[in-house]
Amino acid sequence: MPHSPARACGVDFGTSNSTVGQLRPGAQTLLPLEGERLTLPSAVFFNLDEGSTHFGRDAMGQYLEGYEGRLVRALKSLLGSSLIDAHTEVGGHVLSFRTLLATFIGELKARAEHAAGRSFERAVFGRPVFFVDGKPEADRLAQDTLEEIARSVGFRELSFQYEPIGAAFHYERGLAREELVLIADIGGGTADFSLVRLSPERARRDERRDDLLANGGVHIGGTDFDRAFNLAAAMPLLGLGSRTLNGAELPSQLFYQLATWHTIPLAYSRPAWADFQQLYRMSAQRERLDRLARLIDLRAGHWLALQVEEAKIALSAHAQTQLALDQLEGGLALTLTRDDFAAATAELVARVAQTVAALLSQAGLRAQDVDTLFFTGGGSGVPQLREAIARLLPEAHACEGDLFGSIGAGLAVEAARRYG
Repeated sequence: MPHSPARACGVDFGTSNSTVGQLRPGAQTLLPLEGERLTLPSAVFFNLDEGSTHFGRDAMGQYLEGYEGRLVRALKSLLGSSLIDAHTEVGGHVLSFRTLLATFIGELKARAEHAAGRSFERAVFGRPVFFVDGKPEADRLAQDTLEEIARSVGFRELSFQYEPIGAAFHYERGLAREELVLIADIGGGTADFSLVRLSPERARRDERRDDLLANGGVHIGGTDFDRAFNLAAAMPLLGLGSRTLNGAELPSQLFYQLATWHTIPLAYSRPAWADFQQLYRMSAQRERLDRLARLIDLRAGHWLALQVEEAKIALSAHAQTQLALDQLEGGLALTLTRDDFAAATAELVARVAQTVAALLSQAGLRAQDVDTLFFTGGGSGVPQLREAIARLLPEAHACEGDLFGSIGAGLAVEAARRYG
């Protein structure tokens, strides 16, 4: 721990939640960003009734209270996608997604500076192992885009660290002996893994390259589980999988758009409405499309996604839960079970497990060589996902850190090491 507050901060800009950390003597590492809360949900709401902009939980609250406006969530998912250069409409004005990202990151910086009582011009940003799977050029472009946006809001000097390595540095501060640790960082947008040797002695070294045995990741996170569950459970009630008048399956693009956090606003555009009208003319089950029309008319895509997300969370603790859809039709509700969720997400779980198995092979390690399995990230709360990873490492001690704060705290350690 430094004798004076670090000059630089660690920034975990997450798909679902964001944190900022600063090493400070005698104080917690993470900075409060929304009242006393240490996380800021990565959401922006433009309130058109009052002409104001809101962030985090306040943004979600404004949206759910029914104010006229535009909600944008899962902003990080835009990095590495073609949508980063697209635009959305807010109150009759065209707003680029790059500007949206800069708006949120600028607010994140300002709140961290207010909490710390100083400005931050230096930072270590976290990044997933892969922004984009299997496309190195797109991956580099995603990091370059994030760096460009961060510099535009006032970070003069910045660098990057893999998010699971940030979590590793946070975990290492509590160790009493050396361990070989698999860091499983499953966030809102990616599942990232690092095999790393950690110890109190190694923590004092400036160069840690030899301690990192392997990195791996896949572009699957909590929002992908939300989408898969939404498509399997809710969207069929709105017409997904239903038939056209000639017996073919109804086109699915609009349903996927409405089930994906960062593309929901696009479903309210004029081209999307034209697509809906075409679907309606084609449909043999128009009562389902009537519900879809109401969803679009109410601009309730985020409302539905939130209901599905809450159902997912509830099923982590309970065998079944209710999904109330009364905004779309009076009395409409679904009983959802843990088995329903497992069936909807089985392919995602399998792909994540395959990534971990490949990582062990890449590092030339046996499962019994790993001492500890350390979970972090909100997406790691999915029981069947944890179980699938733990089965690959039956002798490892499984534990978890602060699911939403370990990365930001670890990046603060790295920021102090790099910049003082």
